[in-house]
Amino acid sequence: MIGTFFYSTLSVANEFAYVTNEKDDNISVIDLRQKKVVQTIEVGLRPRGIVFNKTQTLAYICASESDRIQVLNIESEEIVGELPSGEDPETIALHPNGEIIYTSNEDDALLTVIDIDSAMVISQIDVGVEPEGLAVSPDGSIVVVTSETTNMVHWINTQTNKNFANTLVGARPRAAMFTQDGRYLWVSSEIGGKVVILDVATQKITQEFSFAIRGIHSDRVQPVGIELTNNGKYAFVALGPANHVAVINRNTMAVEKYLLVGRRVWQLAFNHDQTQLLTTNGVSGDVSVIDVEQMKVTKSIKVGRYPWGVAIRQQP
Repeated sequence: MIGTFFYSTLSVANEFAYVTNEKDDNISVIDLRQKKVVQTIEVGLRPRGIVFNKTQTLAYICASESDRIQVLNIESEEIVGELPSGEDPETIALHPNGEIIYTSNEDDALLTVIDIDSAMVISQIDVGVEPEGLAVSPDGSIVVVTSETTNMVHWINTQTNKNFANTLVGARPRAAMFTQDGRYLWVSSEIGGKVVILDVATQKITQEFSFAIRGIHSDRVQPVGIELTNNGKYAFVALGPANHVAVINRNTMAVEKYLLVGRRVWQLAFNHDQTQLLTTNGVSGDVSVIDVEQMKVTKSIKVGRYPWGVAIRQQP
């Protein structure tokens, strides 16, 4: 169990980052105050996507090579259940109602829709080849999935579980994220080396970003994870083997800065007040901590082999 610690009442609630290590089949738990790993939890084979339930008492983990979504009880730090997922679940998204989970099945070109309470598959929706990125709109009306080989964003009505539109984007789209108002969708294309913004009402591209880092060949600039600040000021993009995070100013719509992090930066996650941004760095096996106000990396934390996903919870 994670110990409890005394801090000044002026301090914010303690926070813990849960990092999936796909080569070690476990999760590293980082205390963000201490900036160190305080627990390691064994899970299924090749854990990747991870998300908490609405109360942050459970974590849902894509155990990709176990072909299941595992349910982790945060208090007991034990796997207490499983959800049917289809083969090779990689990424995961929770509907705002907290009752439905979506997962992409890369090997089967499917999006699986799962009812949590009954642990039943509601629907499996045919999408493009090698589905990867998932995002649910803030109002819960749309779920999107990106297909890496088809190079498309698929738009699905969550009431009917029907695909109502497809948008062609750059090569190997990976992550997708809605803006807080639900009007726009940001999508990264790993091999295309670009990030695009799509208008949700029309499903059309309205803006495109490319990246250039001095001394790094363009082939190594491979955008993956995306995070957006709630205040509308910034977007952060993980650039894979370029080992940098791009900072996009959303007012000027220009790349403002590149932050050097660990090797093969993959996914990103904010803490709850968005003062810190964490990156998972697969090849170097660590997590970089970015101070958002200062726009600089303040800490590197060693975790397991090939960290992939990260989710952050507050201590009650």
